[in-house]
Amino acid sequence: MNDQHADPEPRFRIRAHHTETTITVYQAYPPEIGGPAARDGRFPAAWKRDRMTWIKPSFLWMMYRCGWGTKPGQETVLGIRISRAGFEWALRQACLSHYVPEVHGDHAAWRSRLRQAPARVQWDPERDLRLAPLPYRSLQLGLAGEAAARYADEWIVGVEDVTPLAAEVHALVRSGELERAAALLPDERAYPLAGEVLAQLRA
Repeated sequence: MNDQHADPEPRFRIRAHHTETTITVYQAYPPEIGGPAARDGRFPAAWKRDRMTWIKPSFLWMMYRCGWGTKPGQETVLGIRISRAGFEWALRQACLSHYVPEVHGDHAAWRSRLRQAPARVQWDPERDLRLAPLPYRSLQLGLAGEAAARYADEWIVGVEDVTPLAAEVHALVRSGELERAAALLPDERAYPLAGEVLAQLRA
């Protein structure tokens, strides 16, 4: 069970379902991309390598983004297991998607870093079962260029179609059965990460 209210949460912390070697991230695609990806364990040729792709470790933030898998073009929700080594490589190469003087110094330095970085980080309010915003943030990690290529070709360990899970949890939420819904959520725990890596990515 994913009990999001057991302990006070810091404003910036990565929470994810993870093992010793993998972390699960979520994306939503149209069926013509999501279906083959789940079947073959890799993205099909139709997947755009030249576009930035955003991965989310938070299941409920993904549900907020894709409307429980009901928004056009986001009907197939994927749980994608990737290597922790790859995920952490991307974090170390990442730049915040917006300028923060305390982190970047001057604006020009941030713009230069943003242009060069193959990954970028954005923090958005985490969501509860009703998809209402919570007072702490959820990580989104954008991958482009080398990072997107490594993601597609090297980091993926497994791909699961979690659309049925999304529909089941959504149905329970709609019927007011929040405890049963919460019991089905992926077990998302604080992700262990070197302090200096997260420090440069806090907004």
